[in-house]
Amino acid sequence: MDSKMEHREIMLLRNLGLPSRPKPVSPPHVPSILWKLFNQRMGPSTAKKNANLCFVEDFNVPGSTVRAISDQGRFVNPHSTNPTTTVCLEKRLFFNISIMEKEERVTMGRLEVRFGQNTYYGRLFDLRLYRITQLSLKGMGNQKMSRKLLTAQTFRLLHKSLYFNLTETCQSWQDPRKNLGLTLEISPRKEGSLLAGQLDECQGIQTFLYTSLLAVTLDSAQCTMSRAKRSHGRLKFLPSNMCKRRRLYVEFGDVGWQKWVIAPRGYFANYCQGECPYPLTDVLNGSNHAILQTLAHSFEPNDVPLPCCIPIKMSPISVLFYDNGDNVVLKHYENMSVDECGCR
Repeated sequence: MDSKMEHREIMLLRNLGLPSRPKPVSPPHVPSILWKLFNQRMGPSTAKKNANLCFVEDFNVPGSTVRAISDQGRFVNPHSTNPTTTVCLEKRLFFNISIMEKEERVTMGRLEVRFGQNTYYGRLFDLRLYRITQLSLKGMGNQKMSRKLLTAQTFRLLHKSLYFNLTETCQSWQDPRKNLGLTLEISPRKEGSLLAGQLDECQGIQTFLYTSLLAVTLDSAQCTMSRAKRSHGRLKFLPSNMCKRRRLYVEFGDVGWQKWVIAPRGYFANYCQGECPYPLTDVLNGSNHAILQTLAHSFEPNDVPLPCCIPIKMSPISVLFYDNGDNVVLKHYENMSVDECGCR
């Protein structure tokens, strides 16, 4: 890629909110909820025509971007600090939300804790989720004093997900200094006396534990409340040299983006081209100013140019992709497809 093309790509990526072209190393699984949301927005159903792409109906919150953020935490041996503890699984969770742009406002944060197939089906466990509020030097201070209990509950291992509302926590995490992560603890439910070997069995759960954060954010600059409805009609019949919309299909694979753009494979960007001659007719969608300009051009063709053929109605698209942190992102982009052209 030559330097000019590379510069143009960098500018385009920045407009899409990406500092550079993502290069997924270990692309994560795309959550089914993101496929569902994408299909609602971009699928063939007529319902999408009236969909508000800056509102996530499934969660009843405003939002222009939905991210499935990978957990970058690690497992901790709970017995290293307390040999008598009944905690059989402890994991530090960390979700890097610094990838969000400063203009984004978190409207929803939801932690998913999922257990895969294992031999502990149907057993009762106690779960506690803490927010780490302060990091202390090893051997100094009480660890429990540096964390805040967010939730505690008893659950039965049934191969399904547990969900926890972390909206307020994620909002505070937008200040990177406050994002110290979470601690997840799981203990076997004590029914009578704790059976010998039950702790050892419980520790095997970590092999089947999966944690992720689903975050919805709103960038008001990406959402124009008075956006014109998308035109789904056919192209108006005009002579080929007249101002009108021309079809342009952009294939992401042609620009080398197929490795990080999940869907769609491409879209109709379209463009405007053609003349705006005097007199302007209604089909050329000329503004009052454009009509006067063509009139002035007829008298002073060397001094007054003809109006320009430009987009007057545009529609958004939604793109499902991997970002620079190997997270799965569904993002709404305004003004990506030309629907109608006019003389201005």
